[in-house]
Amino acid sequence: MKILITGAAGFIGSNLAARLLEGNHSVIGIDNLAYGFMRNVEPLMNNPKFEFILGDIANPLILNEIKVDIIIHLASQKIPRYSNALRTLDENYLMLRNIVQKCLLDKSKLIFASTSDVYGKNPKIPFSEKSDLLLGPTTVKRWAYALSKMYGEHYIIANHEEHNLNYTITRFFGSYGPNQNLTWWGGPQSVFIEKAIKNEPIELHGDGSQTRTFTYVEDTVSALVLCVENEKSNNEIFNTGSKSSAEITIRDLAILIWKLINGEDSEPKLNLIPYSQFGNYEDVMRRVPDISKIRKTLNFKSLWELEEGLKVTIDWQKKFYQ
Repeated sequence: MKILITGAAGFIGSNLAARLLEGNHSVIGIDNLAYGFMRNVEPLMNNPKFEFILGDIANPLILNEIKVDIIIHLASQKIPRYSNALRTLDENYLMLRNIVQKCLLDKSKLIFASTSDVYGKNPKIPFSEKSDLLLGPTTVKRWAYALSKMYGEHYIIANHEEHNLNYTITRFFGSYGPNQNLTWWGGPQSVFIEKAIKNEPIELHGDGSQTRTFTYVEDTVSALVLCVENEKSNNEIFNTGSKSSAEITIRDLAILIWKLINGEDSEPKLNLIPYSQFGNYEDVMRRVPDISKIRKTLNFKSLWELEEGLKVTIDWQKKFYQ
C-alpha cells in the first residue's frame, strides 16, 4: 500500500516508517521539523519507496499532489505546559480538518493518533476503550491537549457517520525508545536517562507516586502496522500500550533508570519538585490500559518488558552525551 505519515521525522513516525518500508509498503513522510529531526529519517532517504516532504499539515495545499491508500496522522501539538493552549487547540484542529478532508476526497483510510490523556481523571483502572473520559476544569490548561484529542475523535466519528470516513483511532500509552525526543516533550524517561548519564539529580514532580504504563516503541509500531494491514481495525478505537502489569511509579522508573546506568549499588539522586511550583496544574495519578480489545481483535502482542526496552533506549541515548 501507499501510506502517508504526518510527523514522520518524529519519534513514532520515523520508527513506523522504517517498519512499513520493511513490509514493502511505499511511504510518504511529512514533517515541519518543529519536534522531529532529520537524523530520524536519514537512514530511510536512500530507500526508493520513501519520500520525505518538509512542510506543515496546517497548510492544506501541501496535500494537493498526494494520493495514498492510508494517512497515519501522528503530527500534533502536545501538552500546553510546554507551549500555548491556544496553539494546541488551533493547530490540532486545523491539521486534522485538512487530513479528514483529504481522506474523504481520495477515499483514503485515516489512522489517528489519540492519547491515553483523554481518560483524564477517571479513577477506574484499567482504562478500556469504553471508559468514561473525565477531564478537569477548563481553567487548568493542561487539559487542552486531551480536549483537542477528544474533539478529534468525535470529529472523525462524525465524519464516518455523515460521509463514511474509514478510520482507526489509537490511544497511545507512554511510548519510549530510540528516536524519542530528548526533552520533557519525549516523556519523563528521556530526561531521567540524561540526568542519570550526567550523574545529576533526577527531578520528580510531586512525590513520584503517580504511575504510568510505558510502551516500547516497537510494540507501539506493531499495533499501528496491524491497524494498517488488518481490516478488522476499520472504524474502531484501540488502546495501544503494554500489559497492565507494566504499571510503574515515576519514582520507581527514576530509580530503575539510575541503576541501569550507574550500577545496582549506586544511590539514586532524586529531587522532589512540588506541584505548587507549576502554578495551576493537575496531574493524573494512575494511567493503565486495558489492551484486551486490540489483542483479541487484531492478535496484538505486547512483547517488550520495561527493563529490556530501557536498556536499548539508554544505549541509543548515550551517544548524544559522548
